[in-house]
Amino acid sequence: MNLPKTSMHLYKRTLVSPPFSPPMFLRQLSSFRPPFPPRVRPPFPPRVRPPFPPRGSPPLCRAAFGSSGPSCSHVPRFIPAPRPRWPTRGFPPPTTPGLPRPHPADHRGSSAGMLAPRGVNPGDFGGSFRSFSSAVGMTMEHGHRDREPPHKRRRSAEEKNQGGGPRVGGAGQSEDDGFRREPRPNSKDGSRGRGTSRKKQKKEDAKKKTKAQKKQRQRDKTHSRREGKRPPGGRKESQPSSSGQQEDVKSLQRHWEDSPGRTGDTRPPGGAAAFDFSVMSYNILSQRLLQDNVYLYQHCPPGLLTWDQRLPNLLDEMRQHDADILCLQEVQEDHYENQIKPALQALGYQCEYKKRTGNKPDGCAVIFKTSRLSLLSSNPVEFFRPGDALLDRDNVGLVLLLRPNGAERRGADPSACLCVANTHLLYNPNRGDIKLAQLAILLAEIGRLSRLPDGSANPVVLCGDLNSTPRSPLYGFLTTGRLDYRGLQSSMVSGQKDSPKGRPVLKSPLWSHSLGINRQCRYEDVPGAESSSGSTTAGGVICDLSVEDLATKAAAAGRHSASIEHGLKLRSSYQHRLAPDGRPEITTFHSRTASTVDYILYTPESNDPPSLAGGRGLELLGRLSLVGKSEVVKVKGLPNRCHSSDHLPLLASFRFWC
Repeated sequence: MNLPKTSMHLYKRTLVSPPFSPPMFLRQLSSFRPPFPPRVRPPFPPRVRPPFPPRGSPPLCRAAFGSSGPSCSHVPRFIPAPRPRWPTRGFPPPTTPGLPRPHPADHRGSSAGMLAPRGVNPGDFGGSFRSFSSAVGMTMEHGHRDREPPHKRRRSAEEKNQGGGPRVGGAGQSEDDGFRREPRPNSKDGSRGRGTSRKKQKKEDAKKKTKAQKKQRQRDKTHSRREGKRPPGGRKESQPSSSGQQEDVKSLQRHWEDSPGRTGDTRPPGGAAAFDFSVMSYNILSQRLLQDNVYLYQHCPPGLLTWDQRLPNLLDEMRQHDADILCLQEVQEDHYENQIKPALQALGYQCEYKKRTGNKPDGCAVIFKTSRLSLLSSNPVEFFRPGDALLDRDNVGLVLLLRPNGAERRGADPSACLCVANTHLLYNPNRGDIKLAQLAILLAEIGRLSRLPDGSANPVVLCGDLNSTPRSPLYGFLTTGRLDYRGLQSSMVSGQKDSPKGRPVLKSPLWSHSLGINRQCRYEDVPGAESSSGSTTAGGVICDLSVEDLATKAAAAGRHSASIEHGLKLRSSYQHRLAPDGRPEITTFHSRTASTVDYILYTPESNDPPSLAGGRGLELLGRLSLVGKSEVVKVKGLPNRCHSSDHLPLLASFRFWC
C-alpha cells in the first residue's frame, strides 16, 4: 500500500483497537440525545457504538484524501456538526460557543442527513456509513417509542396482542429486530399490566383488616372478662377509635320519675300559695381542664373533645330540660362571656358568675329565668384565705336569694324567698380536711342569708360537685347535720378511696379561730350562736356551779370539740341506688372513676306548722332518673357524641309553699 506517511498514520489510527479515539464528528454523534415529549423524562437509551468497516474494506483515507502527497492541504477541514434543533417546545437547542447556529433545513431529511457533518459526503464512506446511519435511526425510533407515556404503551400493546400479530417494537420493526422489551421487575410472570399488583394489594389490605378485627375481638373478650360481665350477644361493642370516627351512639335512656314519698297535694294551713320550679345542676367540663387532663379521656375520640363539638350539645341539653334555675360548674370564663351567657340570655335567663381565685380559668354560675324569679342578692364566696395553711385553694361558691314573681297576686308572704347555692369543692381525695373547711364557710354564708329576723329560715337548695360519694362522712355530715371526726383519716372524708393508708388523722379544731366560724358552721357574731368552748354566761357572770358540774361540762366540751354541726337539715333529691336491683347510680364517668359526686340537696318541708320557726321548706315533686355504670359503658363512656361532658346533668322539681 503506497500511501504517504501522514495518511498511513491516520489510517492505522482509525483501525487500531482500544484504546480507541474516534474522530470529532463521531464523538458528537455518540453523545447525541434524541428529543422526547414534554413532562415525560424516561431513562435515555444506551449509547450505540458506531460500526466501523473491517480491515478488508477500502481505506477511508484513500476515499477521502486520494493518492496525492502528504501535504496537509489535501486533508479536508473537519467542521463539527452542531446539535440539531429540538422540535419539542420547551427544550431550546443548546449552542456551543464559537460555532454557527444550525439551520432547521439541515435536519428535515433522513437520519443520515441529520447526522452527516458539513464538508463530508456520506457516499464517500460507502455502505459502512449507510449501515451506521440506519442503526442510529432505529435507535432513535426505539428511544421515541420508550418515551411514550406508560398508559399509552400498555394500551398499544394490548391492541396489538388482540390483533393476533407480532408485537411491534418500533416504526416498522418487529419484536425480533433486537429491540425486545424486558418484562417489568414487579411482575413475576412478566406481564406488563398493573392489574395484577392492584389485586395483590387489595388482598393484602383485606388480610390486614381481618387481622385487626380479630385482635379487636380478642381485646373485647379480655375486657369483658375483667368486667365480670358478658356483653349481649357474646360480644362487646368496640371501643371508639382514636381517629375521631365513631359509630352511631344512642343517648342514655333517662326518664322522669315522681318522688317516691309523695302521696298527693297536701296544702298546708294558712292559705299559703304554691310555687313549682325546677333546678338543674351540671358540671359542663371546662375545656382547659379537659386539655390539661386529657389522659382521663383516652376512650373518647379526639374529634368529640373539641369545644366547637361540645358547646352545641351542652346548650341543647339546657334547652331540652328547660329548668327554671341552672347551677353550672367548671364554666370557663371566656366561654361564659362570649358564648354561654349570650345564648342563655336569648332564652330569657339572667346569669350570675363567680370565677375561681388565682389563675384558674373556670368558675361557678347560677342562672335563672327572669320570667319566674327575681334576684334579691348575689353573694360570691371565696374559700381562699391568705396566710391560712389549710384554706390555700382557689375553689369558690355562689349564693343567691331569689323571690318568686307574682307572690303578691297569689297572696303569698312577701318575705318568702329561695336561697340557691352552687359550689365546686376541692377534688384531692387525700385532703378531706380542706373540703370540710370549705364546706363550713359555704354553710355559714347560706345560714346568714337564709335566716329570717323571727328565727325561721327560707328554704335552701344546695347544688354542686362536692367530689364526695354518698357513703362518705362528708355526705353524712350534710344530710344528718353532724360529724364526729375523732380518729378519722383525712383521706377517708370524701369516700373517693376505699382503703387509704398512712394518711394523717384530722386534728381538732379543723379550722383556725381566726376564720370567725364556730363548730356549728355559723359566723361568731350571729346572735344565738353557741360558743365553741361550750361555756354559758348570764349577764357576764359565770354561773354558780359546783366543781363536779364544771368537770362534767369540761369533759362534754372535750368530747364535742372533735365534732362539727349545722342546722340546715338537708336532704338529697336522689336515692343513689337504682331500682329494683340496687346498683349504685353514677353522675360522672372517665377512665379513673364512675361514681356519684354531684348533688341537688334541699331543705324539706317540716312537719310542724309553718308559723313555727324553721317550718318553711320544699316538697320534692320528681326528678330525672340517673343510670348505672353498665348503661354508660354501652354508650362508649363520657363524653361521647350525644353527651359532651364527663358528668351527667341532674334535674329535680320542687314545690314551695310561700
